[in-house]
Amino acid sequence: MQKTRIAGALAGLAIAALALTACNSGTPGAEPGSTDGASAAAETPWTVATDVTIAGSPTFDKIKSAGVVKVGVKEDQPGLGYLNPVDNTRSGFDVDIARWIAASLGIAEDKIQFQPIASANREQAIVNGDIDYYVGTYSITDKRKQQISFAGPYFITGQGLLVAASNDKITGKDSLTADETVCSATGSTSIQRIKEETPAKTKEYDTYSACVEDLKNGQVDAVTTDEAILIGYAAQTPDLLKVVGEPFSEERYGVGIAKGDTALQTFINAMFTDGGSTWQAIFDKNLGASGVKATQPKVDAAG
Repeated sequence: MQKTRIAGALAGLAIAALALTACNSGTPGAEPGSTDGASAAAETPWTVATDVTIAGSPTFDKIKSAGVVKVGVKEDQPGLGYLNPVDNTRSGFDVDIARWIAASLGIAEDKIQFQPIASANREQAIVNGDIDYYVGTYSITDKRKQQISFAGPYFITGQGLLVAASNDKITGKDSLTADETVCSATGSTSIQRIKEETPAKTKEYDTYSACVEDLKNGQVDAVTTDEAILIGYAAQTPDLLKVVGEPFSEERYGVGIAKGDTALQTFINAMFTDGGSTWQAIFDKNLGASGVKATQPKVDAAG
């Protein structure tokens, strides 16, 4: 997917974010409190596969033996991975990608166990076998590949900055000074880039939402992570927050899986390669109302 400047779509995303936050009916495989399965199925652009076999995949063997799949996700990112605190339903692009993978593995929605995992703990959760795979704005990096493997990428974005709507001083990464404090998630590639490429002070939390609260309260000057995430936050309170500058990285989101499970990696990559229309339907459902145009990226053969 070609990187797209999306800050101009805030107005559309504000509507989309509110709709996603309020929505529980029709969410494929939503948690208890959603509507009946018939309406959910009507909006699900995938079907649960039958007679699935993946020779040589210890992860798949574990899933089949347990009868459930454990999926690591984020739950504080509107439009991507969000848990509605009112009705306990999950929504977002990443969450639906996770559901699509599960269905392709032959796992029905009611057999998916979502587990929120902080950015700093993702590799360890996969290494420990606490989860079977992770889908949650997870950038593919060589450092992470030392511990785990990736399928994908299934999405490409770029790092950006979120600031107060009244802030006219910070206009992008190169405008940051030693007087400013930038917040991001512990263990993220975003906070590491700020440390290496700017003189700004940094602050770290387990979640981006904690950084956003500090920004609203004036405790930090900016929040940094992928623009796809920042736009969702800005859309919720466009009178308080805005995204500034141009993207200053390329982040390739992948599905985190156990290192060396090439059979599962190949299976998911083939699913992405052959499922362009399903990918597009998932994107349009979750992010299309923002006005952002996107196409599925080409999958890396090696993940």
